[in-house]
Amino acid sequence: MSDKKARVSLAGSQDVIELPVLEGTIGPDVIDVRSLVSKGVFTYDPGFMSTASTESSITYIDGDAGVLLHRGYPIDQLADHSDYLETCYLLLKGELPDAANKQAFTDEIKRHTMVDAQIAQLLNGFQRNAHPMAVLISLTGALAALYHDSLDVDDAEHRHLAAIRLIAKMPTLAAMIYKHSIGQPVMSPINSLTYAENFLHMMFGVPAEGPNVSSVLAKAVDVIFLLHADHEQNASTSTVRLAGSTGANPYACISSGIAALWGPAHGGANEAVLKMLNEIGDESRIEEFIAKAKDKDDPFRLMGFGHRVYKNFDPRSKVMRKICDEVLADLGVENDPLFRIARRLEKIALEDQYFIERKLYPNVDFYSGIILKAIGIPTSMFTVIFALGRTPGWISHWNEMLSGPYKIGRPRQLYRGSPKRDYPV
Repeated sequence: MSDKKARVSLAGSQDVIELPVLEGTIGPDVIDVRSLVSKGVFTYDPGFMSTASTESSITYIDGDAGVLLHRGYPIDQLADHSDYLETCYLLLKGELPDAANKQAFTDEIKRHTMVDAQIAQLLNGFQRNAHPMAVLISLTGALAALYHDSLDVDDAEHRHLAAIRLIAKMPTLAAMIYKHSIGQPVMSPINSLTYAENFLHMMFGVPAEGPNVSSVLAKAVDVIFLLHADHEQNASTSTVRLAGSTGANPYACISSGIAALWGPAHGGANEAVLKMLNEIGDESRIEEFIAKAKDKDDPFRLMGFGHRVYKNFDPRSKVMRKICDEVLADLGVENDPLFRIARRLEKIALEDQYFIERKLYPNVDFYSGIILKAIGIPTSMFTVIFALGRTPGWISHWNEMLSGPYKIGRPRQLYRGSPKRDYPV
């Protein structure tokens, strides 16, 4: 704690309240307002845009500078030199693993990729056209019924085992949900494959053939997972922490995070990109839609441009743009009409003064949506892929909270309802 103090005076009172000012490793100072409740007042911050709800050592974001750090490592360096499972280890453990620890962690993940047959029976109870996110929420929560003997959240070993199980089984669950939706047999994981290869094999493989996964596509999927692994105290992560603060089991907490991610304002951005491209439909209509986007009275918005947090540029988008080029070239679909529209929109956004002045650059969702579409993943599965990639971030924040003293979450409110009144008799 620094020696800095913030002083607050309330109208009608001569008292001055001194509040401690906390300093992080990097980033803005934070005024500690916890003592205000003893003075009979709360702070008011809809959306929690100016409130630090927790202390964390996992991820740091500077939206103005376009910075995203995981345990201090820049996201572009992790994307270039690391891989998804190593980044999972980093988020969970706090440091990069040496070769032996990385191998041990990878092996431990592979030992838990299988899913109990009872989960498959539960899956078969869903209609084939059920939304994949609804199914994923249910199957994730159901894991608590299978592992009821290792749900002690105060036991560090139980928490570690839950983390391993969730990271290991999420690709299997996602692929099972997709296979069920199209009426194909579920593919079992193959532990000789990498994490991303295994996912693609379970998604698109068939029992009559051996695994045949493109290294380019596997790399792209691994990077997509990595770039989505964590993003600080967003809506779904905060939901996981809030649920965890009650002592709820990890599968219930992650299921609550998936539910929050399902909201179109949070996890549906890359799906919205594809819907927008389909709405434009043809290159000849691009100028028409650009004009609509510039018209402040028109409700149309270009999806996948700009970011709520990153006011300059999304540091993940540069990595994703390179991967997008590689995927489209590998699949030979550069001339697909939808992708031609996307490329034209990208060029306009990077050159048109309207977009440059407003810093409406293509973000990670713009490119990830194009990549997933090119690979053959339906838009209804996009948010499931997001949830898969975000799982280590959720579980790392949950574990961090439970590893030290914590309080049950209890936001306050500004009451605007009727004052006390008597029931009419």
